[in-house]
Amino acid sequence: MFKRLVGAIATIAAGSLFIAGVGIYVASAKNDDRVLKARADGTMVTSKGTLPHFTLEMQVYPDSMFGGKGPDGGAHPDWVAYGDATNFEVPANSAITITVTNYDGGESLNNDFFGKIRGTIDGTATLNGKTITSVPADAVGHTFTVHGMANGQDELFFSVPMRAVPEEAMPDEGYTKTPNVTVFTVITGDAGEYIWNCEYPCGDGTIAKFGHAMSTMGYMSGHFNVVKA
Repeated sequence: MFKRLVGAIATIAAGSLFIAGVGIYVASAKNDDRVLKARADGTMVTSKGTLPHFTLEMQVYPDSMFGGKGPDGGAHPDWVAYGDATNFEVPANSAITITVTNYDGGESLNNDFFGKIRGTIDGTATLNGKTITSVPADAVGHTFTVHGMANGQDELFFSVPMRAVPEEAMPDEGYTKTPNVTVFTVITGDAGEYIWNCEYPCGDGTIAKFGHAMSTMGYMSGHFNVVKA
């Protein structure tokens, strides 16, 4: 009985330490100095009237050697990652045009829900200059999916798939010279703190590929904060 009691206490203690560690990690990610702020770009006429317009640019790389994680790729140089920053700040009640340059390949989604563009203006994006509404589930490299809601505030959800770079265009070393560029515009509402994730199974070596880079802030997840203009 005593041994079981000690074991139970040890388990609870370990769980508490784990939760505390997660809390510290999330707080650290939230306060990361590498916060990319959207840049002002005049105004845009939308279905919600003429709104302040801002732009945001990001990249997706097949590993973490692009520099954002340091000269040696950081703790996990072989993990895929968005970069350079994974924490973003955009103004409330504004039109935000986001450009994602994808240098990575891909395979198939676990859930083809994320192959469709959702939550953007007109439900569309442009891929290398051509208007699209979806990407085939077996041709997605990654997604940029923002979600979250807070009491008394607008819900913000949008999800955009990034077309994978063809295997034949992926070099053995370095990055492709012909990345796929996706551009889309979303409209923000009230200020609030949101989370973004990649919903493509990119955590190689884990169950259903949901672990490692896919579930780690600073790689394929981060903060998307909407702030008062």
